[in-house]
Amino acid sequence: MSKIKITQVKSVIGAPAAQRRVMAALGIKKMHQTVEHEDTPSVQGMITKVKHLVSVEK
Repeated sequence: MSKIKITQVKSVIGAPAAQRRVMAALGIKKMHQTVEHEDTPSVQGMITKVKHLVSVEK
């Protein structure tokens, strides 16, 4: 599978608790942190939930 890089570009302050939990599940703890994940449907679904808080690179 291919890898994707996910970077937090906007703060989770003021975001709903569900979106905070998604960010934690992705392994992102602070601003401008980048994590790599396999490009799976479950990860794509999580990215969709927080697409306004992150940027994604293939």
